[in-house]
Amino acid sequence: MGWVKETLRTPGESHRMFRMNSTMFHNLHDLLVSTYGLKSTTHMSTFEALPLFLYVCGGCHSNRGVQNRFKHSGGTISRKFDLVLHSLVKMSKDFVRPKDPNFSTVHDRIRNDRRMWLHFKDCIGAIDGTHILATVKPEDVIRYIGRSGSTTQNVMAVCDFDMCFTYASIGQPGAMHDSVLYHALVADKDVFLHPPEGKYYLADVGYPNRPGYFSPFKGQRYHVPDFRRGVAPSGEKEKFNHLHSSIRNVIERTFGVWKMKWRILLKMPSYPLYKQKMIVAATMALHNFIREHGMTDKHFRRFDWSPNYVPTIPTRYRKYIISQDASDSSTSSTSGRSMDKFRDDLAKAIA
Repeated sequence: MGWVKETLRTPGESHRMFRMNSTMFHNLHDLLVSTYGLKSTTHMSTFEALPLFLYVCGGCHSNRGVQNRFKHSGGTISRKFDLVLHSLVKMSKDFVRPKDPNFSTVHDRIRNDRRMWLHFKDCIGAIDGTHILATVKPEDVIRYIGRSGSTTQNVMAVCDFDMCFTYASIGQPGAMHDSVLYHALVADKDVFLHPPEGKYYLADVGYPNRPGYFSPFKGQRYHVPDFRRGVAPSGEKEKFNHLHSSIRNVIERTFGVWKMKWRILLKMPSYPLYKQKMIVAATMALHNFIREHGMTDKHFRRFDWSPNYVPTIPTRYRKYIISQDASDSSTSSTSGRSMDKFRDDLAKAIA
């Protein structure tokens, strides 16, 4: 407990060890205790259990390393980690969702940019998939091997322009193509968060262009780095793609800061698969809590300063990275004619 208190009194150390400042930590602690069932036990108080969880997820420390730091047995460490994990998963149900389910107002990022406001005022966020390394049973390995050759869980998520997750499908096998997962989700209207009529999410070229899901032109340069390395966009389709990509990259940046802050996502321990899925949900809840309660958080600050910033992963974690090119990007021939016409008309207007 002495180390926890000292760390919380030191702003830089609190952020480095627990991934948040002291004020935010106390707010989170009180919320988990008052609303989401986190309780002290004989062996450890909630005031020590929460830092333990944040320390493990923020730095991907081994059980042995955590034992040495917190001076508790391996069994106690595991039990307390699980108690906090369950509380955060409960919290995720309230925090990983839109602030305004009706999307009645246009986000300031769109409203304050003339071109975005003129052409994308009905956009309410972005949708994409990412892969998280997973440890699975031998009989499940083939189902979970993604195109990178590693076993992964495929996570499909939606975010808003505050870089908060508003929906997530967690734990699908890594071998499942994004397009297959997408079609399965949108068919289930009781589970998936469909955009209201007239609104849409931005998607990349791996998704069909249909009402509610606005994808770019295929066969054209698209990603922002493609334009940095070459000539400026030319022609209607490239100019449309460039603007589309500059707005849609909010989901890539959201995934980036989420993984940068919670490094357990880069090197998932050999927990049971259900627990690995719970960690994904818990860290998404933490991500949103921090963003909503601390817009000046250190890890988010660089993203706010530079709209196109993508984080650099620390060297010791790079061997665990699944390249963006390795993620599934299957295309679909399904396309909404109304959205195709909308895209064509918008491309002409942008050009």
